[in-house]
Amino acid sequence: MVEFAPSARLRRTPFSAGVEAAGVSAYSVYNHMLLPCAFAGLVEDYRHLKRAVQLWDVACERQVEIRGPDAGRLMQMLTPRDLSRAAPSRCLYAPVVDGRGGMLNDPVALKLDEDRWWLSIADSDLLLWAKGVAQGAGLRVEVFEPDVSPLAVQGPKADALMARVFGEAVTGLRFFGCGRFGFAGHDLLIARSGYSKQGGFEIYVTPGEIGMDLWQALMAAGRDLDVRAGCPNLIERVEGGLLSYNADMDISNTPHECGLGRYCNGANLPGVIGGAALMREAETGPQRQIRPIEIAAEALPPLTAHWPLMADGARVGQVTSAAFSPDFGVGVAIGMVNKSHWTPGTALVVETPQGDLPAVVREKFWN
Repeated sequence: MVEFAPSARLRRTPFSAGVEAAGVSAYSVYNHMLLPCAFAGLVEDYRHLKRAVQLWDVACERQVEIRGPDAGRLMQMLTPRDLSRAAPSRCLYAPVVDGRGGMLNDPVALKLDEDRWWLSIADSDLLLWAKGVAQGAGLRVEVFEPDVSPLAVQGPKADALMARVFGEAVTGLRFFGCGRFGFAGHDLLIARSGYSKQGGFEIYVTPGEIGMDLWQALMAAGRDLDVRAGCPNLIERVEGGLLSYNADMDISNTPHECGLGRYCNGANLPGVIGGAALMREAETGPQRQIRPIEIAAEALPPLTAHWPLMADGARVGQVTSAAFSPDFGVGVAIGMVNKSHWTPGTALVVETPQGDLPAVVREKFWN
């Protein structure tokens, strides 16, 4: 087994002690931080997530804080999503693109006040881009990474667990709604959101020093709910069509190619970076796009590089994420497919390290 070499560059999180006590068996690196990615095992973690409740150390979802008189202006420059009606009680999925419309990140935007925002980012150095845009435009803002570490509570029993620690009012949050709730004398922002289709919450823990107190309180309150430490699960996220930046999309892809065109409703606003390019693409339509792909297989090898999608001997796309689904009994996959072959029902062949496998484009994801 290859192990990580300890380094200050791989930052621990406020919850690392709890994760290690719970028996984490594998880590990844995300935004220069440790991200747990296995405990009991991929399939057992998947089954438990679907039936109970898990605590996820997702402190690697770092925040970019934008504060100052021009905070709203900078935010609208960064994303083609129209933020004019943003309210402090809502989270907003807000793709960030470069001048050509290429995806730089797909963060969740949280408006804390008229002159203060957080961007909860995926795995890229968005802080540097935001700083550069602010500097180049001469905006009156501070752009920095605050001491905020998200902790996710995910699974069908998440509401019951959260109510025990934060009170019944927290269960009244609607999807992508957020509010402030007290814990140990601290006012924590909590959103009904998360990187699974099983339902749950994300707690924006600050300061980090209370991280283990909260972890232990949730663990103690959920013993009879079978609460366990968990992490984003590959099988479950692919079944649900949840995209992963730098896996399913990157700077070479536009929001339209990723099926995120509905989040470009502000591309025509003045000053939006990449807005003109996205409006041109909206007129013609993308030439490739994310599609659910079903693979006929009883097992799949780990995907460490994109697998070619073939039709009549020609490459027509690529599988970007894939896993065997125990619940559906097939290989479930996310693919970027050329327009000529993205129609549901189109038969394809996927080239894997263990040989070619038949595949078909689906109309929708499994969950």
